[in-house]
Parts: sequence; structure tokens; C-alpha cells
Amino acid sequence: MTAGLPRVGVGVDVHAFAPEGSDRALWLGGLLWPQERGLEGHSDADVVAHAACDALLSAAGLGDLGAHFGTARPEFAGAGGVVFLAETAALVRAAGYDIANVAVQVVGNRPKVGTRRAESEAVLTEALGAPVSLSGTTSDGLGLTGRGEGLAAIATALVIAR
Repeated sequence: MTAGLPRVGVGVDVHAFAPEGSDRALWLGGLLWPQERGLEGHSDADVVAHAACDALLSAAGLGDLGAHFGTARPEFAGAGGVVFLAETAALVRAAGYDIANVAVQVVGNRPKVGTRRAESEAVLTEALGAPVSLSGTTSDGLGLTGRGEGLAAIATALVIAR
């Protein structure tokens, strides 16, 4: 590791929606989305936070989300995405990196992330201790996101070696 050199990481996360009538809440971008169908997963299934964590871990050369917070870790069952984000930030910093920023794009038909973008960015930025930007797109009816079967998120992270 050479001080001052930037490293980039990419993260992707995908979760299917819970069955109709499920009491599973939707957590997305660190926010609860009332009246929206939740996503299936070991934790809160927040694809935004999970993709951001994977991008950060990738950039720092620390593996992936499953390696650190997988299903073998029962203490993380049901944990919120912001918990993973804060824990990941600590791991990245302990490995000798400063976090410059993270950008995340949600792929799906709903909810419309733009309606709560600023609120989500503030929550994620606070949990990470570095700027997080959020955007959304659809897949024009293609694939599981286009058919409304789930959500995906793609993240890029920039870290700087100390």
C-alpha cells in the first residue's frame, strides 16, 4: 500500500421482494419505506447499504460482505444496513484507508428513490462518515427488477491509502 494512492471498488447487491402479504418491511438507503413491499434477506436486505459495503471492502482489498457479516454470524440477523455500513467503515479505516466517497445506483421500478434521495444520502453519509450519493434507474421492463420481482444496487467506492 502506497500512501496517497486511490483505490476503487465496485459492489453489487440484489434481493427479491418478500411474498405478497408478508410483514417484511422495506429498508432501502438506510430508510424505512412504509407501504412498500420488503425484500427477503438475512438482515434488512437494504441493497443500497449492502452494495456500498461491498464496494468499500473491494476497494480496500478486504473481501466482501458475506465474508464479514454472512449468515454464519447470527448476531447480524435482521441487522440494519447502516449497521453494516458503520462496521465496514471501521474495517476500511483500520486497514489504513480514508474513505473519499461512495456512489450507489438502485435499479428497480419502485420505490422511486428520488423522492427521498437527500434524506437517504444524509443517513448513509452519517453512518459511513464520508459522502454517499444515491441515484435510481429502471431496467425498462427487463430482468427481475423490470418485472418487479426485486431490487438491485450497484456501488462504486473510492478510498485513499494513508
